[in-house]
Amino acid sequence: MTNDRGTAFAGWRIMRSDAGRFWATRERRFPQEAEDAGALRTVDGDDLRELCRSIAEQESLADTTAVTS
Repeated sequence: MTNDRGTAFAGWRIMRSDAGRFWATRERRFPQEAEDAGALRTVDGDDLRELCRSIAEQESLADTTAVTS
């Protein structure tokens, strides 16, 4: 895997596999409540758009959990 430093999504490390898939890992843990609700620190996608959508879903889940806590 290679790290695409030109691709920025604050707080996430984005990589591309040798097969061309994109992966991202959140650099910091989500709060425990968000992880308990299903927020994932590592996501993947066939392309950058799908990956960004997956990241946004995880951040949204964490935000929703924080609001209701």
